[in-house]
Amino acid sequence: MFHKEGYKIITGSSVLFVGLLLLINQVLPATIIGTLLMVALLVFYILILQFFRNPKRNTKIDASAIIAPADGKVVVIEKVNEPEYFKRECTQISIFMSPLNVHVNRYPISGEVVYEKYYKGKYLVAWHPKSSTENERTTVVVKGAKGEVLFRQIAGAVARRIVKYSQTGDQAKQGEDFGFIKFGSRVDVFIPNDCNINVKLDAIVKGGETILATYP
Repeated sequence: MFHKEGYKIITGSSVLFVGLLLLINQVLPATIIGTLLMVALLVFYILILQFFRNPKRNTKIDASAIIAPADGKVVVIEKVNEPEYFKRECTQISIFMSPLNVHVNRYPISGEVVYEKYYKGKYLVAWHPKSSTENERTTVVVKGAKGEVLFRQIAGAVARRIVKYSQTGDQAKQGEDFGFIKFGSRVDVFIPNDCNINVKLDAIVKGGETILATYP
């Protein structure tokens, strides 16, 4: 199953893939170079397909839980001042997505979207300290039964397009899609300091399933 954001790219890649295979077969039939080129094309095509995969996730709705919004590796867990919306100290949990991860972004809690904004910006590497304030990014805040959670999509050096579906007033459902980042990046989650953290640095998490933290 593929994500809708990949339909055009997959269709175009399929046409190009078939066309190049036919061309190689005509120009370099039954040669080692031709075979190597075909294998390289096949590997590249498979990478495109796997990038846009959209596996079904078993999200257990829990108002007390804050679920990972993305697949990837936890690279930051720290208390920081969040200046855009909360304007106070919060706990930040950051998830880095490599090009091999599933890139669907999912709501960490259920509730109402009370704030959302898109920013144009640079394309620094996702782990750069300034990427969260200078890169292309989005900010979404959902107000749930236990409080508000802010999450931010951040473009990286490879990712050049962030897709955000959230609009102010939308009803968010835990585990459902709120966006997509193409070709690798990072998602930051900001939660109250009194939440209980369930993950550690370098933990591998699954969007829509792994519980990052729970409310007290």
